[in-house]
Amino acid sequence: MDRIEIEHFLSRLNSVKALVIGDLMLDEYLWGSTERISPEAPVQVVDVVREDLRLGGAGNVINNLVSLGCEVHVASVVGEDEDGRALRKMLNQRAINAQGVFLAPGRKTSRKTRILASNQQMLRIDRESRDAIAPAFEQQLVDYVRSVAGNFQVLLVSDYLKGVLTEGVLRDIIAIGKAEGIPVVVDPKGADYTKYRGATLLTPNRKEAQVASGIQIKDEKSLNSAGRKLCDELDLDALVLTRSEEGMSLFLRSGEHLQLPTEAREVYDVSGAGDTVLTLFGVGLAAGLSLEQAAHVSNLAAGIVVGKVGTSTVSPKEILEVAGRLHQDSDLKIKDRDTLKVALEADRALGKKIVFTNGCFDLLHVGHVKYLQAARKLGDLLVMGLNSDASIQRLKGPKRPLIGEEERAHILAALKCIDYVVVFNEDTPMELIELLRPDILVKGGDYTPEGVVGKDLVESYGGRVELIQFVDGKSTTGIVERILDQYRDQRPVTGDE
Repeated sequence: MDRIEIEHFLSRLNSVKALVIGDLMLDEYLWGSTERISPEAPVQVVDVVREDLRLGGAGNVINNLVSLGCEVHVASVVGEDEDGRALRKMLNQRAINAQGVFLAPGRKTSRKTRILASNQQMLRIDRESRDAIAPAFEQQLVDYVRSVAGNFQVLLVSDYLKGVLTEGVLRDIIAIGKAEGIPVVVDPKGADYTKYRGATLLTPNRKEAQVASGIQIKDEKSLNSAGRKLCDELDLDALVLTRSEEGMSLFLRSGEHLQLPTEAREVYDVSGAGDTVLTLFGVGLAAGLSLEQAAHVSNLAAGIVVGKVGTSTVSPKEILEVAGRLHQDSDLKIKDRDTLKVALEADRALGKKIVFTNGCFDLLHVGHVKYLQAARKLGDLLVMGLNSDASIQRLKGPKRPLIGEEERAHILAALKCIDYVVVFNEDTPMELIELLRPDILVKGGDYTPEGVVGKDLVESYGGRVELIQFVDGKSTTGIVERILDQYRDQRPVTGDE
């Protein structure tokens, strides 16, 4: 999946609605420094300088969804205690729909306190209940999910074995997802995975997969055996096995599997990486990605998160930055039309004048370059609307283009004078011009102003049309004819000569 596809995917996330179901908890972080040993016992003394209270457990999935710009609803059961009320208040303050979070009398809300010094976790203190929720709350939770499931594109199930996701609750949630045609993506826990049978996707880590499969994972062969066994026996569409600094492995129902190396530059803390993988897989499927594409984006996001201390979220900007490092230079300028529209709106808000031109640009030559340099001088940004291969074939015949659209786009994007490249498949750029609304529309001097597509539209909102002369004697057709003339009578050289 290249950066342009990733950018297009990220631009659609604000339309994704996700329901998170699972164990909610509070994550408390006490940050400090340590420079001495306690006189009372041989332990370090941490001087706390900062405290931080966050949503934890399934809440980290919620945090990731919010960071990505998705609409989030949550279903769970917490204690009717001070921490439970604080947790619901935190959800409401973040505009997260918490109607499905029920308060159970006598139940203790989970709180994990982590003490950190010098970017190292020194100690963790857990205060929680692990008992299964009462049958009445099981029914209340399932009834809620059944009543609202049709409003969502994905159900994200985050199991921390704290008693909310009982076997009955999981069985009913998976059945609801199947009935509604909604993906059910699960971050599993425990030794018995039969309770997840029929889910769309599971996201265990290496240790969890080893325990659940009963296969000692010590090399690539045993890892593949464990992943294949779980995927087949649990009737999953797919299973993704996360491997910390080694990346992840995706196993498909078809029998295929895909290995993805980690994209992390440095690994500081793997806590929360599973939640990030769960989140990105879920929203990927919700936004129409294939399992393979969702795996690629999830792997990028996990590589970002493990480079941070503490359970962390990942933003679209961070994902794009990583994708940009993998696909540098010219690729950064190539946009799909919807993403480009957003980018140009931001540029326009800064007072930048946008110039637009379009064409086939098959076999780039000096005439093209000088034309584009002149066009760029007319404003602050030059947008190139590039005819697709199919569009060129309709316009110029089945033997063109000589160079495919992807290569042409990269060649043009490498020019300093071009700020953005967008490929269009229509016979004319009219739809693109209507969407982007450039200030200046540029065409070659062989056109008349009246013959320029989009002239009336651009002039209607105060823009203008400019015609620029091409360099005489420079054309793609001329280059092709010279090549044919030069090599037509030459006998091919064989490997024996």
